[in-house]
Amino acid sequence: MLDVTFIRENPEEVKQAMRNKGEDNVEVVNELLNVDEQWRSMVEETDKLRSESNTKAKKIGQLMGQGKKEEAQDIIDYTSKLKEDIQEKEDRLRSLKKAREELLLQIPNVPHKSVPVGKTEDDNEVFKTWGEPNEEDWRKPHWELVEEQGLLDFERGAKVTGAGFPFYVGAMAKLQRALINYFLNKASEEGYTEIQVPYFVNEDSARGTGQIPDKEDMMYEVPRDDFFLIPTAEVPVTNFHRDEILDSDELPIYYTAYTPCWRREAGSYGKDVRGLNRLHQFDKVELVKIVHPDMAYDELESLREYAESLLEELNIPYRTLLMCTGDMGFTQTKKYDLEVWSPGQQRWLEVSSCSNFGSFQARRMMLRRRKENGDTEIVHTLNGSGLALPRVVAAILEINQQQDGSIKVPEVLQPFMGTDVIKP
Repeated sequence: MLDVTFIRENPEEVKQAMRNKGEDNVEVVNELLNVDEQWRSMVEETDKLRSESNTKAKKIGQLMGQGKKEEAQDIIDYTSKLKEDIQEKEDRLRSLKKAREELLLQIPNVPHKSVPVGKTEDDNEVFKTWGEPNEEDWRKPHWELVEEQGLLDFERGAKVTGAGFPFYVGAMAKLQRALINYFLNKASEEGYTEIQVPYFVNEDSARGTGQIPDKEDMMYEVPRDDFFLIPTAEVPVTNFHRDEILDSDELPIYYTAYTPCWRREAGSYGKDVRGLNRLHQFDKVELVKIVHPDMAYDELESLREYAESLLEELNIPYRTLLMCTGDMGFTQTKKYDLEVWSPGQQRWLEVSSCSNFGSFQARRMMLRRRKENGDTEIVHTLNGSGLALPRVVAAILEINQQQDGSIKVPEVLQPFMGTDVIKP
């Protein structure tokens, strides 16, 4: 969430940022400021009453020591009523604080000044391109390739679970495992600490990274235990240090984790969901950074460059988009999307988002660092996919297919696969 002091001092900037992100409910800023003013006034009133109560308590002690019990009793009667007033105000303070926090959760992050203002994906800027997209018309979409060779089974997945939960069979399962190992090994070489995480998280964790109250409809829930299935490893990994104060010399902290991910993808339909394009369960290697506030945007560029290097080693043509305000999301202050070229579909497919959240997530999680003078400061968080597997696999299959039906294995994956070709 945003710092309430920042909102108090820059209400019009926050409102405009909301409009730029496509959030129409700018009145929530005025509601917040009204509640915040009441809260601050109530704090002042309560503090005055507490101070008076403490002064009276000392006076009672003095009078009792002087044997002036009647005078002391008058003050005791007065302070008894004073304590009731304090209790009422403290109850009101708690109510106002809760209302203020709920309103803060409805206000999105403010985009960085370098982010283009726009409404839709058409307003995103192409930041970089790499490789030559292959456009031979004989190339098949990946769903035809895997069906012909029995590498993916969507029908049995639908029978066992439902649509969007396929079985990976034979060489396809091995290719998945090869990519996971390759991505994790590369991240370790880059200085990321690998961790294994829970696949379920509680409500506090989902709130900490911004999944709620913004993306509840996208997550699978376990109501009996009040858990959510993770939509990405970002949620458990970023919450790993929730409510902690880190030493400054610990920063930056880099984590990587492989997990399956679950997303309901409510409202998704049409040709864009065929094959591996959009699944309810998929595999992903996630990258998370916890950094000094002054270094966050430099860290975002290095995160983007690292994710791009993975695609280059896999020899997959890609483009990097700088996302506009309206296509960026609730929690990010700046975001890049990496899209790979799918020759079988003749279109670009997103495989990674690299985002800087500034202090937005860390403030929700009360994740801080200890400054040199002993004070604490909210840290900044970033994350990126390094990478999401389904569309990477789709691109690998379509780019490396041969006219005899075989599929070449990218050179960097051959040690993990134990072969250089998937034969029909």
